[in-house]
Formats: sequence, structure tokens, C-alpha cells
Amino acid sequence: MNHFNLNSDLAQNLDQQDPLRQYREKFHHPLQANGEPHIYLCGNSLGLQPKSTADHIQQELADWKKLGVEGHFHAKNPWLPYHEFLTEAMAKVVGAKPEEVVVMNTLSVNLHLMMISFYRPTASRHKIMIESDAFPSDRYAAASQIKMHGFDPNESLILLKPREGEVCLRPVDITDRIVAEGDSLALVMLGNTNYYTGQYFDMKAISTAGHAVGAKVGFDCAHGAGNVDLQLHNTGCDFAVWCNYKYLNSGPGGLGGAFVHERHLTNPGIARLEGWWGHNKKTRFLMRDDFEPIPTAEAWQLSNPPILAMGAVWSSLKIFDDVGMDALRKKADHLTGYLEYLVNTLGKDKVNIITPSDISQRGSQLSIQVNNADKALFDAITEAGVIADWREPDVIRVAPTALYNSYTDVYRFYTILKTALEAQLI
Repeated sequence: MNHFNLNSDLAQNLDQQDPLRQYREKFHHPLQANGEPHIYLCGNSLGLQPKSTADHIQQELADWKKLGVEGHFHAKNPWLPYHEFLTEAMAKVVGAKPEEVVVMNTLSVNLHLMMISFYRPTASRHKIMIESDAFPSDRYAAASQIKMHGFDPNESLILLKPREGEVCLRPVDITDRIVAEGDSLALVMLGNTNYYTGQYFDMKAISTAGHAVGAKVGFDCAHGAGNVDLQLHNTGCDFAVWCNYKYLNSGPGGLGGAFVHERHLTNPGIARLEGWWGHNKKTRFLMRDDFEPIPTAEAWQLSNPPILAMGAVWSSLKIFDDVGMDALRKKADHLTGYLEYLVNTLGKDKVNIITPSDISQRGSQLSIQVNNADKALFDAITEAGVIADWREPDVIRVAPTALYNSYTDVYRFYTILKTALEAQLI
């Protein structure tokens, strides 16, 4: 049990005892006008820049300048196999085998590529199941795939809704709905950690239920990668996609990643959009051969990767590889628990955390619903030095990130929120 209290000394003591405290200094922290760092609790939208990122990108710029096209073979980090340098560390982050993972494209592009392969509707099995409050891009992608196959999203897109008066989905309601839809269900595609509520779904239970009715199962892990212990391989899901610019700090619009379970990697009948970077590496440059897929997730690549963007991903993954997801998750649970404790002392008449209190059903994000408030309260805490995220109509999303947030950050956020609530008489 965590023994938290409201004494500010506790935050300082916890920071001194934090085994990951040195990693805070490996990131650039945005500064306020007075020169003090912002309280940055927005890693669930855009992670901070590692100080090593500039060196990684400058190395590739220098090799491009010095070598031109020869950099593909003779750069310090040769560009031809560059994406392979990221694979092992990325696989550790998402809990997969290296052959199941590839860093490529951006999230929605990867989602469409995966649905080309794993949404193969028929006249009787054509439905896709997502959350009713899924991130809009997921809903747009699913609806457009349905329409491209000649079906009507009003009939083929199943929106999972919480029970009346509740915000989060009950796990049993997800699996029960999968069973109820049965053999009409072609694909279950959930955000494994919901962007709005912060609820983390049991991917193994969902995958098992989906497969039992003959459906394929995939996850959008945008809010899970680098945040929760995904263990993608062990869940048994067919595919997953994610971005790397949130908890994985790859920069605005940074590259994403994709996971394809090993059971699909050598299936010669799988549908797939094809491009030359997914072709057999040994004969790729012979140019005349028919497509021969690489027997890994790399087969879903279309084009040669953007090296400068890859450098940004690599700089962050080296930090994750050094820390390890177990240590990161241990601190994240404690840090988020401390924030939860502090916010709850403000009173349910003022604020309500809609994110599950069960740590197995959440990551680092807490979604704080402010009673009888509008965006003026959020503007007030922003003015006081907090960088967080507002979601209409009344939710402040905050994500204390284990790599670079401190317990003191969390305590300072609490005092600023408390002052703002008192000033607005909420």
C-alpha cells in the first residue's frame, strides 16, 4: 500500500529515492517566461526532446554532406539497414519478437496497411468493432475501410459504449459484445489505452474472445507504447500500430511502428500492399524480380525509411533500452498513484478522476473531470506554468511520465490546481 500525504517534503524525499531521477536531465524541458521549467504533464500528446536527439540527426546530416549517396553504405550508421538498428529496442518496449516489429510510416498510414491485410470482409462477416469514443482518426479509418469494401458504416461499424451513467467500458461488456456479434464480426480494433479516459484494455482477453468467434484482432497502441507493458506477442493479437511521438519522444509527427504476429509472417496468401522496401533484401536492388516478401514485419514496408526521422526515434529508444519497461512501469504506477491521491483530496464535489483506479486498467494518464467548469480553469493552470491537455467538455488530461517527470512536478501541479479551483469557487 502507498502511504502518501499532503506534506511537500514527501515529494522531495520521493525524488531523492527515485532510482530513475537521473533520466530527467536527459531531456529538454520547456521554459516559462520567467526562466523556470514548465510543469510538463503532456507526454501523452508529445514527449519531450531527448538531449541526444540533435546529435543523432546531426550525425546523419554530416554523413549526407560528406558522402552523398554513399551514406547508404558508408555512413557511420549506414542508411540501407538503418531501420534495423531500432528493431530490437522497439520490440522490447512493446513486448514482441524482433521479427514481429518494424518502425515505419505514421500511425494512421500503418493502421490502413494493417486493415488491408486483416480486414477481409465477406457478405456475412463484415463488421468492425471499436470504442464509441475512439480517437477520431481510428473511426475515420475504420469507416473508410468499410466503405471501400462496399459496406455501410452505419451497419458495419460497431461502437462499444459504456453503461448508462458510466464513462469507462467494463471489460466483461467488451467480451460479451464480441460473443453477441459472433460470426458477423470481421475485426475487433480498439485503442489499447483509450486516449480520452486513459483506460487500458485487457488485450489478451479481447484477442481470445475475438479469435473464438473467428474475427481478427488489432490494437491502436498510440497511448500504450512506451507507457504500459504491452506484451503484444503474448496477447495473441493479430496486429498493432502505434506512434512514437507521445511517450516515445520521437518528435512532432514522428515515425510510427507496427506489429504483426509471427503466425502471419510467412503466410503466402496474406493480402498486403507491396513496395520495394518489403522485398527480399538480397535481391531488392536487382529491380527485375517479382515481389518476394521479407519473412518478417518488414514485408509491410513500402518505401525506404526517412533517416533523419529514424534518428530521432533511435535517440529515445536508447534511453528506453537503458531503463527497461519494468523499471519504468514501476515508477509510473507509483508516480501516477501519488497524483491520484493528491487530486482526490480536492473532493469529489470539485473534481472526479474518470480513469480507472485499478492500476492494471490504466497507464500514466489520469483524466480529471472538473465539475461545473469550462476551459477557464484549464487556462488558469496553464497561466500558472502547467502544460497539460484539455478535452471538451470538462476533462483535463495529465500524464506524469516516468522518464522525465518528478514527484515535485506532481505536487506543484496539485497546488496550482487547488489554487485555481479555490479562485474560481468551484
